Amino acid sequence: MAEAAYIVAATRTAGGRKGGRLRDWHPADLAAVVLDELVTRTDIDPAVIEDVVMGCVMQVGEQSTNIARGAVLASKLPESVPATSVDRQCGSSQQALHFAAQAVMSGTMDVVIASGVESMTRVPMGLSVSLPAKEGFGVPMSPNQQKRYPNIQFSQFMGAEMVAAKYGLTKDQLDEYGYQSHQRAIAATQGGAFKDEIIAVTGKDGKEAEGNPVVHDSDEGIRYDSSLEAMRGVKLLREGGAITAATSSQICDGASGVMVVSEKALKEYGLTPLARIHHLTLIGHDPVIMLEAPIPATHRALKKAGMSIDDIDLFEVNEAFASVPVAWLQDTGADPSKLNVNGGAIALGHPLGASGTKLMTTLIHALKARNKKWGLQTMCEGGGLANVTIVERL
Repeated sequence: MAEAAYIVAATRTAGGRKGGRLRDWHPADLAAVVLDELVTRTDIDPAVIEDVVMGCVMQVGEQSTNIARGAVLASKLPESVPATSVDRQCGSSQQALHFAAQAVMSGTMDVVIASGVESMTRVPMGLSVSLPAKEGFGVPMSPNQQKRYPNIQFSQFMGAEMVAAKYGLTKDQLDEYGYQSHQRAIAATQGGAFKDEIIAVTGKDGKEAEGNPVVHDSDEGIRYDSSLEAMRGVKLLREGGAITAATSSQICDGASGVMVVSEKALKEYGLTPLARIHHLTLIGHDPVIMLEAPIPATHRALKKAGMSIDDIDLFEVNEAFASVPVAWLQDTGADPSKLNVNGGAIALGHPLGASGTKLMTTLIHALKARNKKWGLQTMCEGGGLANVTIVERL
């Protein structure tokens, strides 16, 4: 029988806009802040941490050479703490959480940190593909892949449009959802909903190389002056489509993490659990439509967990594009009032490899604030993948 795995701490930085307040932070240093904060919040001896599993998508430049180990060496954790980096595209740190939970549930480890980091300012999206290609070192799509998928270029943008078309979603529907994301994020920020989950860091204001030090403790991408009329006026990404920049996730810098422990560690180190990891699911799906995978993944997870959609109190479905959560709602029949209650990546940003444990951090704190029990998180991932995590708040 599997051991129980508990989350005892969960934190994140506030999201930084491209070229914004976090522009001067090396990603290893930013991730190190989260690692140190997890230790501070639990008051655990960092020497007992048996692994750090860190999601990161663009593992090139400042995020290359095992960014997880780099973050450990930039933190206050001792050199004895190992670390490894994970790339499951946008679900990288949700997969890091799955790996951490599986290590604990297998009985092989007692204390593991799952985390993620991405500086989309300093390591732009696509750099791990474009840079080698520019230097003549090829592209990811192999000859055999090309034979299997002739004349197809895998694209998240086309996938988002394909999801919208398949589920009959209109631009007006997606614009309304995008506006709602900002309104919920504004209400959450102004109401202090993120106060307990965000670790403040020092950033810089302005956009120039020089800037004044400023406390970065709120998500920088929220548009407080947004209006539905303005969102409806944003140009389509492609003619005849339904997606615009206003209904897409924002480029974002950030780091996040959770600490996962066994029941033995709870007792030995006097830790208080925030949540128990109840179920883990992962699926592969059509890599062309790509972003539809959270829908069948959710159905599989609920079936394997012996639960129904109505058993879940809150959902976090990553807002890579508005078509993803709107299609998910339409197919699953979930209560819209339970989904992304504090806004999502359209308003708060999507720091790629950091988004998985970022969403889990928000989900756990939102469950606590509402005195609710069950939470489900899922996200679409490049290659037609999706993770699903179900937690029980304690």
